[in-house]
Amino acid sequence: MKFFSEQPVTAADKTFIQLRQDIVEGEIPSGAKLSETELSTRYAVSRAIIREAINRLASCHIVERKANVGARVVSLSTDGLIELYQVRESLEGMAARLAAKNMTTSEIDDLNLLLNSHFDEVKGGESYYQEAGDVDFHYRIILGSKNKHLISMLVNGIYHLVRMYRVQLGMAGPRVTTAFDEHKHIVQAISNRDEELAEILMRRHIMYSKHNIEQNLAQSRERVK
Repeated sequence: MKFFSEQPVTAADKTFIQLRQDIVEGEIPSGAKLSETELSTRYAVSRAIIREAINRLASCHIVERKANVGARVVSLSTDGLIELYQVRESLEGMAARLAAKNMTTSEIDDLNLLLNSHFDEVKGGESYYQEAGDVDFHYRIILGSKNKHLISMLVNGIYHLVRMYRVQLGMAGPRVTTAFDEHKHIVQAISNRDEELAEILMRRHIMYSKHNIEQNLAQSRERVK
């Protein structure tokens, strides 16, 4: 899935996008050490391309470099979740407010169609997996804000770190149908051009999501013990 101002045309771009996806979806576990040699074999590219990809992933906040340790995938932690979601709640709340003001009627219609397409997966109550990019409800609203600085802060900044928490700890279980209903209410507020309500509902939705992920994170740690 292509992202805002992202065109994977070179081998380096394709490797970066694939490595990012594998990290976000947990194929490469959180906290894992990243070996240039092993990754160059895995993706059949040079170590220079892997090195460039790792540097780009560090700017997405999903990889961290430490002196004398090297590069690692960030660890998913309760403290990290709380800090990240404080920022996410504020910025995505603003995005929802601006989307209610700035999205065109046809864009809102498309948002409703997107949500309807999610229903078949959600009605079973097992999972609410959304691919990255245009088929991600939150991504679509971020773009709908039409604010370049806000889009850059979210999409080029914290989006993929947020997705790590969402994909690995938040897109399955009993909250699935509740999250879908919250999405419907947010879209209704945007459709009604109710900027204040759209922001309130988005902030509340992200707060509930944080609580859910926090519980799942605690449970996953208990299983490891």
